[in-house]
Amino acid sequence: MTTGQAWWSNYPAGVGREAQPFPFDNLGQLVRGAAERYGDRKAETLVLPNGMEASLTFKEVDRLSDAFAAYLRDGLRLEAGARVAILLPNALAYPVCAFGALKAGCVVVNTNPLYTPRELELQLADSGAEVLVVLDHFGDKVASVVPRTQVKTVVVTGIADFFPLLSRALIRAKLKLSGQIPRLGMPFTRLSTALHQGALYVAKEHLFHRQPPAPTRDSLALLQYTGGTTGTSKGAMLTHGNLLANLEQIAEITRIYLTHGEETVLTVLPMYHVIAFTINLLFGFHSGSHSILVPNPRPLQNLRPAFRKHEITWMTAVNTLLKALPDEPWFRPEMTRKMLGAFAGGMQTHPAVLERWETFTGCLVIEGFGLSEASPLVTYNAAVREGGRLRRTMAQVGGVGLPLPGTDVRIVDDEGRAVGPGEHGEIVVRGPQVMRGYWNQPGESAQTLRDGWLHTGDVGRLDADGYLEVTDRKKDMIIVSGFNVFPNEVEACIALHPDVADVAVVGVPDEGTGEAVRAFVVLRKELTVDEIRAHCRRLLAGYKVPTSFDFLAEIPKNAVGKALRRELRAPSAAQG
Repeated sequence: MTTGQAWWSNYPAGVGREAQPFPFDNLGQLVRGAAERYGDRKAETLVLPNGMEASLTFKEVDRLSDAFAAYLRDGLRLEAGARVAILLPNALAYPVCAFGALKAGCVVVNTNPLYTPRELELQLADSGAEVLVVLDHFGDKVASVVPRTQVKTVVVTGIADFFPLLSRALIRAKLKLSGQIPRLGMPFTRLSTALHQGALYVAKEHLFHRQPPAPTRDSLALLQYTGGTTGTSKGAMLTHGNLLANLEQIAEITRIYLTHGEETVLTVLPMYHVIAFTINLLFGFHSGSHSILVPNPRPLQNLRPAFRKHEITWMTAVNTLLKALPDEPWFRPEMTRKMLGAFAGGMQTHPAVLERWETFTGCLVIEGFGLSEASPLVTYNAAVREGGRLRRTMAQVGGVGLPLPGTDVRIVDDEGRAVGPGEHGEIVVRGPQVMRGYWNQPGESAQTLRDGWLHTGDVGRLDADGYLEVTDRKKDMIIVSGFNVFPNEVEACIALHPDVADVAVVGVPDEGTGEAVRAFVVLRKELTVDEIRAHCRRLLAGYKVPTSFDFLAEIPKNAVGKALRRELRAPSAAQG
């Protein structure tokens, strides 16, 4: 329970100080409850760039995920707590496999399809994943990695899975002819085969009235990889209880304006991103929302069929998307006439972007503050519904709002002492949504979780009304289009080049992506920008590759040899 807090008096009427608990012990029960409540309503619709689409109902997702759970539990004999990595874009297979893994008592490891083979190998090895679910597009990447990991079973799905038979055949034929589906040179199981086997196990369980063991709120549900507060990628351990608690909090703040069973959410952010995983997928099932899946938002033209064919009522977004969409010639204000709000996260929305979006669309941007370690939401901008539209309940624009019900937020100084209203310090968080710790990182866990508080590494201030403003992020992390880029990782990759003597990486402002990666390099011998960029592209996902390189005679460092990134961010740094 939280103690008396200034922000309580600023909650809109109808929002409680504590969230109402769900009658569920695990996320599998959440899915089953949604199937019972919303039945044959569409839960997920995949919309391809050419306008073709296919859907799964709440009942179908529940049934298919039961089958996948049985395949993992009875077919593969996985024990509770086994890790299942999911390497998928937004596709109909994602909720089936994610919910199936959770029902089986396994741990979902969200994995970014943009990873290079090296990055994929590091995450699979660290998580100890035994099963990898992968889209057939990425088969060549997987084949080179899996033999060096603990993965025993590879389950392959296609973007056309769950489409009607004729459409499925046409899509697969086109993809094969275009060379987009490489040959997977290793043993694998088709998802359709796994689901068929799982369905037989489910039938057997029903026949013998056998009830499989179920996870509890204390059971580990998700490894969400993040840089934490130090820049080294690590898995935040989120339990069923952590995620359910965050859903309960989101339900509390939105119940005054969202209508359950009637909303349509645009899912552009990938579900392997914690924002979309919690808000679009999990909360979508709680609220009975119809989720419109876009597998690849680049180019933005790919979103046109989704907006044209469906009346979107809410969406999750990042600053980059909100900035770029109004510039698209096909994007029209009438496409958002039913949209209540765009829930923005990942990076702070620039005030000019926010104002332009709201003027163009008539749709409110609802900002919040969160991090993977908190499942992820911590604060939100309060809003109420009036005349079919949302309006802010507080005058502040550009901040990240009030702490969620049941959540404590403090600002502390370097000694951990709470500071007064309006004073800057580190943002620390306490609440039921805060992670258990980092996977296999007891030292990092102890450093981040101290005396019951999550130390975020972010700097901000709380005003007298309890409204949070984030004034600086984790010291060195770079956010490119909502994706975290950790300078240490990029530096380590650049340093692998034999002609590089020293390197430091910082984030710099970028109109298109919010921030871009900039590398400062000391060379052993002559090396061109094209050569070093090609080296980076072989080792790093595209959004992590520096967009600019500056060659220096020496990297400025402090007394203990750490690069002075603050000096490198200064405009004069590039003059070397």
